[in-house]
Amino acid sequence: MLVPGKTSGRAGIADVARLAGVSIGTASKALNDRGQLREETRARVQAAAEQLGFIPSSVATSLLTGRTFTVGLIMTDHHGRFSLPVLHGAEDALGWAETLAFVCDTRDDPIREQHYVRSLLGRRVDGIIVAGRRAEARPPLITRAPVPVVYAFARSADEGDCSVVTDEEGGAVLAIEHLVRTGRRRIAHVTGPHGHASAIARVAGVSRALRAAGLEPVGDPWYGGWSEVWGRFAAAALTREHPDVDAVFCGSDTIARGVADGLRESGRRVPEDVALVGVDNWAPIAEECRPPLTSVDLNLREVGRQAGRLLLQAIENGHTPGVHSVDCQLVVRSSSAPASGRT
Repeated sequence: MLVPGKTSGRAGIADVARLAGVSIGTASKALNDRGQLREETRARVQAAAEQLGFIPSSVATSLLTGRTFTVGLIMTDHHGRFSLPVLHGAEDALGWAETLAFVCDTRDDPIREQHYVRSLLGRRVDGIIVAGRRAEARPPLITRAPVPVVYAFARSADEGDCSVVTDEEGGAVLAIEHLVRTGRRRIAHVTGPHGHASAIARVAGVSRALRAAGLEPVGDPWYGGWSEVWGRFAAAALTREHPDVDAVFCGSDTIARGVADGLRESGRRVPEDVALVGVDNWAPIAEECRPPLTSVDLNLREVGRQAGRLLLQAIENGHTPGVHSVDCQLVVRSSSAPASGRT
């Protein structure tokens, strides 16, 4: 259908108003869900816009609302192992609000990070999400930020900031409760460096779950590195010192794959003799491990979604401080199947 006075090119709001039989101001209110209009009028304007294939001008919308409908997504994890799922989740939430994201990879460089902050603020973004790979609290991105900032996975050290984290202690509880349900009673914990925030949280979860089950851990927590080499070494020492061990909960999938190799080298079968659970649910390791590895999924995509929702809320309604926790999920695979005769 040709609109009177319209010859070619992209339809404008004046064309929509003309087709709907309303003023340009009324059309604008209807399309931006503002003002007090009758539902019949609003529906007529929206139908006209759809018929004409009208696409609102982002510049006009920005002038009207004072927003650019863009945000910055700053990632500090250059290989993307942790940041990318968070960013994907954030984009899920932002997409529903028709908000675009500028993704900036700082490569864990503070100078580069501040350069991106200045660039994003110069582009007048409505807010910023910072996705980190560290479980430890990080310094705030900027003092007295002029736009809302939400921290995802790596929380801010400032309690007045808004952070979204994963419940790593709760994830460890899930792992131990699963092993207990499969009949395992001699459970050891092999994890990362002593003092690392993730290691501390997971050790706390292990202790809590074992106490609740009336069990004692096999030895003290086995602290080391986040590597397969450490996992192989720990498995050899563990089976030598505690030959009756029947399950190992590892602080990461990488450690768990090393433990699996070490157990086989010690003549132990997984899961028939020793059940095995890791953390991260990192597909390249968990699914390719032999047997496939049961793992605690940190639910990083949901961390990102929550961060995106909280940022949008902050943009619309003001800043909400505090730490928000996302539950982990246990993905069960063959490595933790009950041993023969166990339920």
